[in-house]
Amino acid sequence: MRPSSFPSTIASLSRADAGWQFTLYPDAREGGGSFQPSVRRVPTYVSRGYALDPERSASEAGRRARAKLRRYCTANRLNRLGTLTFAGDGCHDPAELRAYLSDFFRSLRLALGGAAFPYVWVPEWHPKGHGLHVHFAVGRFIRRSLIAEAWGHGFVHIKLLGDLPVGSTNLSEARRAAGYLSKYVAKSFAEPSARVLGLHRYDVAQGFLPLPVALSGRSAADVLAQASDALGSVPSVEWSSSSVEDWQGPPAIWAQWGA
Repeated sequence: MRPSSFPSTIASLSRADAGWQFTLYPDAREGGGSFQPSVRRVPTYVSRGYALDPERSASEAGRRARAKLRRYCTANRLNRLGTLTFAGDGCHDPAELRAYLSDFFRSLRLALGGAAFPYVWVPEWHPKGHGLHVHFAVGRFIRRSLIAEAWGHGFVHIKLLGDLPVGSTNLSEARRAAGYLSKYVAKSFAEPSARVLGLHRYDVAQGFLPLPVALSGRSAADVLAQASDALGSVPSVEWSSSSVEDWQGPPAIWAQWGA
C-alpha cells in the first residue's frame, strides 16, 4: 500500500518564454525537441516506486534508456557486436555478473595497451535457464583470442556487422548494433522480473558520452534548419508527434542525419 506520508501531487506553474527547444547530439548525428509553452507545468513529484501510471512510466523510461544507448553507440561508432557466455551452470547473480564484467573490461583494456576505449554492455537472462549472459559492442577490431583470454569464464563471440547494403558506413553499422542491444534493454522494462533494484540495465565506458548542443527557435522547421546547418546536411529521417493520433504532451520532433 501507499504510505500515509505520500505527498500531495498538486503541480505548480512557472512562466517562461514560449518556443521550440531542440537538443542536438552532433557526434551521434541526431537530436530531438519539443514546443515549450509560455506557462509550463512543473513535473508532479511522486515518491520513488509509486508512479501515477506504472505502465506508461516504464514505457517512457525504456524509451529514454534506448535513446541514450543508441546515441552512445552511434557517437562512438560501436559497430562490432560480441557475446560473453558462462560455462557450466552459468551465473545467476546480477551483482556477481557486474564484478566479472568489471574485471573483463579492465583486463581487455590492459591487453590493448592500457588506454580507455568506448564500449557498452547489456545483460540478458538465458531463455533456457542457463543464467545470465552479456551482449556488448565495441568500435575497433579486437582479436577474439584477446577477448577470450580477458573473459576466462566460458565462451565468446564477436563480429563486425556486415549484413548491410553496399556503401553502408560505420554510422549505419553502429545504429544497427544499437538496435540489437536496445532490444535487450527494452525487455528489461517489459519484464519486471528482469529488473534488479540498484543495478543499471546496461552500462558504458565512462568519458565517452556524446555532448549535447542546445538550440531554440520559433518553430520546428527553424530548429531543424539550425541543426541541419550545423551538420552540413538535411535529415535522413524525421519524426513528428503530429503523426501520432493519441499523442499526449507538447508537440515534439526527432531527426537523424546521415546514412
